[in-house]
Amino acid sequence: MMNSDYIEENNLLEQFVLGNLNAEEQVVVERAVMNDPALKKKLHSIEETFEQLAKENAVSPPPIVKEQLFGQIRTKKSKVIPLADSSVKRIYFYAASAVAACLLLGSFWMYTQWSETTQQLEIVQQTNEQLIEDVNILTTNMDATTDLVAMINSPETEQYILEGNDLAPDAKIISYINHTNKAVVINAKKLPPLSEDEDYQMWADVDGEMIDMGLIIKDTPILAMNYIDSAESLNITIEPAGGSDHPTVSRLISNVYLR
Repeated sequence: MMNSDYIEENNLLEQFVLGNLNAEEQVVVERAVMNDPALKKKLHSIEETFEQLAKENAVSPPPIVKEQLFGQIRTKKSKVIPLADSSVKRIYFYAASAVAACLLLGSFWMYTQWSETTQQLEIVQQTNEQLIEDVNILTTNMDATTDLVAMINSPETEQYILEGNDLAPDAKIISYINHTNKAVVINAKKLPPLSEDEDYQMWADVDGEMIDMGLIIKDTPILAMNYIDSAESLNITIEPAGGSDHPTVSRLISNVYLR
């Protein structure tokens, strides 16, 4: 029978969010979520994690495009105003002057066109280079996101939720541990902000000894932490900026025992 335990153990919530279930399985999971508040809470946590992964891979359009729009060719037409004169010589003189002026203006116009064309070619080249760089960044981000989703969705991955204590009652950290791949990923989106002089730090308890798993970088919701073999529990403390060699036990805000 597909009960709540079966759904969690077989990662059906992750499959549900990704749309990988058939119609019958989807209906069963929906009913289970409606009747089980804990299951519903876990589903929301998974949805938030996937949503954050998607937001982190947005790519802004190249700024050079704006410059290109303002670099359009602008030309001004000059009018020659004839001057009345009864002298034929003066007419010839003005005519010659007008021709010379036209030649000068034509030369200047051709130089301006050449200069602007050269600038436009440079802009196109810069735009192409920027687009190539953006594509490479997007590809790298997509690969990283694919790896994270695969890790979270793996049947071998265990999920643990660390709830905050009285020191940080609003804190909530979702951790994903895969012992086969020796990987740890956390969603720290719901950690309260700290001052510039403080940092969150994660620890693994191994036979009573706290081993550093790394700092939880500010304003970075999805993080890969150091995997520690034989860890019995995960612990999070508030430490001075830059972290500590040993945890400040009095500032422990959350912990969870591993299965």
